[in-house]
Amino acid sequence: MTPRFGEPPEPGRRYSLRPGAYAILPRGAALLLTHQDDPHPEYQLPGGGIDPGESPLTALHREVFEETGWLIARPRRLGAFRRFTFMPEYDMWAEKLCIIYRAHPVRPIGPPTELGHEAVWMASTLAAEVLGNPGDRHFVTHYSG
Repeated sequence: MTPRFGEPPEPGRRYSLRPGAYAILPRGAALLLTHQDDPHPEYQLPGGGIDPGESPLTALHREVFEETGWLIARPRRLGAFRRFTFMPEYDMWAEKLCIIYRAHPVRPIGPPTELGHEAVWMASTLAAEVLGNPGDRHFVTHYSG
């Protein structure tokens, strides 16, 4: 069973399954994160939704590039978790299935192409405290070293 982090699902509410791929990207004692401005300022693991017909690894490479401007290599799946949340950018309640990978940041190609995102290097110990959801914090705590 995939562990759940965050709020439990609300009884009677309909959730749409939204699978996504996210990366822990270490370099030395720091992690490459993304900072998103909207709908509220938040540090996140780079990654996002897997489009229909797209593999998790293809989505991981695409989303990391869009949110950080970096290319990555050698992703390795660490695990997954679920969380139930409202996604205002899609106006939907989602059961997010978050697949977490560890990968190597190779090089930046340019700035993030996704509006409202900024690439940020942060000490892994600080990232474990400030990431926007408890599932991300759990995986960084256990797998960033």
